[in-house]
Amino acid sequence: MKIPEMGPSIRSLIQKDPSLFNEIAESEEAQEIFKRANYEYWPWEDFKYKADHPKFSPDALWSVLKFLRFTSRKRLPFSDTRGNQFGYWLPDRVHEDLHYISQSVGGGFLLSESDLLPETKEQYIISSLMEEAIASSQIEGAVTTRRIAKEMLRKNLKPQNRSQQMILNNYKTILTIKETVEEPMTISLLNRFHRMITVDTLDDPSTSGRFRKDDEPIQIIDQEGQVLHTPPPAGQLPEFVQQLCDFANSKQDMVFIYPVVRAVILHFWLAYLHPYVDGNGRTARALFYWYMLKHKYWLFEYLSISRVILRSRGQYLRAFLHSEQDNQDLTYFIVYHLRAIRLAIRELQDYLNRKQRQYRESLTLLKKASWMNHRQRALVQHALKHVGFIYTIESHKNSHNVAYQTARTDLLTLAKKGYLEKIKSGRLFHFTVPPDLPEKVGYH
Repeated sequence: MKIPEMGPSIRSLIQKDPSLFNEIAESEEAQEIFKRANYEYWPWEDFKYKADHPKFSPDALWSVLKFLRFTSRKRLPFSDTRGNQFGYWLPDRVHEDLHYISQSVGGGFLLSESDLLPETKEQYIISSLMEEAIASSQIEGAVTTRRIAKEMLRKNLKPQNRSQQMILNNYKTILTIKETVEEPMTISLLNRFHRMITVDTLDDPSTSGRFRKDDEPIQIIDQEGQVLHTPPPAGQLPEFVQQLCDFANSKQDMVFIYPVVRAVILHFWLAYLHPYVDGNGRTARALFYWYMLKHKYWLFEYLSISRVILRSRGQYLRAFLHSEQDNQDLTYFIVYHLRAIRLAIRELQDYLNRKQRQYRESLTLLKKASWMNHRQRALVQHALKHVGFIYTIESHKNSHNVAYQTARTDLLTLAKKGYLEKIKSGRLFHFTVPPDLPEKVGYH
């Protein structure tokens, strides 16, 4: 990945021709270009091709745009390794995304026109939680298929390799995060997140749950060996991470920052500091989720934002690079991250709508399944609303007041058709509801 190309400096045009600067700033055509540029938040490498003006050059236009962006932004309480302070501002597109996210977080779309019971929705939403754990690990290099990873999580199987261990750790960490939201963010809590995320996945287990040391320097390097980012030295990490914790606890602010925006800043900040030998990206995303849940954005527990990031990993990395190198303008990363959140919300909504549609279709298909008796049909209808429920021959026998052999035949037939999963428990068998039961009803 190439280091982003930087545009002309703000000072160059002002010093060269102050009158030209004012002329551009007052030009209606230039203002239209600036609106488009800020809506998509073009960096210089895009702007120079898209800023088509009959009179002014892209260089001159960029200088004015950068000045307007710079004077609009809020300063943040952290700097890059050269002492340049980060900042951000919120273009109109960001306000649109924040409004959409705020409306969605109330969860209204989860409650409207639903045929699913709350506990069934919970099971379906947990599938998205698994997707988040898988994708967050894959961003950091985990190599496995979604099918195998989901089977491991659903059946609580032992991980077979480091990639599967990474996914299991992520999943457990996300489940645990909500138990810590009443605590303030501290270095100790952050280290606890890192320790959970990196269990049995590091070359040196002693590096889990602690900051890197002076003899453990780190650089972010692309596949061609080009240095993309050099984090602060180890000796500065305790001070810098404490500043991050204070920011998470809102101790340094006298201005309002949207919780979602603050969470995105925390994500970037921790990734920029890279305080750990490994697992920084996963810890940064865990910190993001912690902050959102702490501030009652409950829906974020179930959003698979990392799945969106995984599909656009190049844009994710470039947003980091642009924010670091284009005058420490964190707006690039905020714009990218909010769009990823918005897409993740839409995907969750589509997923739930699809599951609800499958449920309704399954009920229709059940009525046409001539091979089923009324007892089996009643059990499958119950199972469609209770994913993960456990049935036994004895419970089925008692529910329908039939002989043991009749109950056994009912359940074994359903298991053979794929409507139930038969699991041995000691000398006996019990039967569980497969997570893809609605789809299987449609196959038979």
